[in-house]
Amino acid sequence: MTTRTEADGGGTMTLRVVLPGIPPSVNHMYRRFTYQGRTMDVITRHAKAWMEQAAWAARQAALESGWSLVPKGQKVVVKLWFWWPNRTRRDTHNALKALLDAWQGVLYEDDYWALPRVMDFGVDRDNPRIEAELEVMEEAV
Repeated sequence: MTTRTEADGGGTMTLRVVLPGIPPSVNHMYRRFTYQGRTMDVITRHAKAWMEQAAWAARQAALESGWSLVPKGQKVVVKLWFWWPNRTRRDTHNALKALLDAWQGVLYEDDYWALPRVMDFGVDRDNPRIEAELEVMEEAV
């Protein structure tokens, strides 16, 4: 995991985070159970473990760079590059739920204010990962 925070000429802060591995898709994030006539979705162990790892990586990046928790009402642009482990067809948007939820309370207070932008994707068999750049928008809503 690598991190960098920098200010451009206008004073905008950007946090760069590289996460090893790929999150589970929404399709594989939950298991559905029915108990006494009630149906509930429960997060899988694999998804929970990945989200905890992503949260810890984000905490470390924030500490190393001086990134402050972005409060509710302040939008954060999250640019994302996905590097898959193979050529299996995947939908980048299915990976957003686990990632954005994992960073809630770590990089921003509420993922409602996170604006994900998938920039590109590719294959890197030796180093599958997600590269992200977060930038706080100047104006609060």
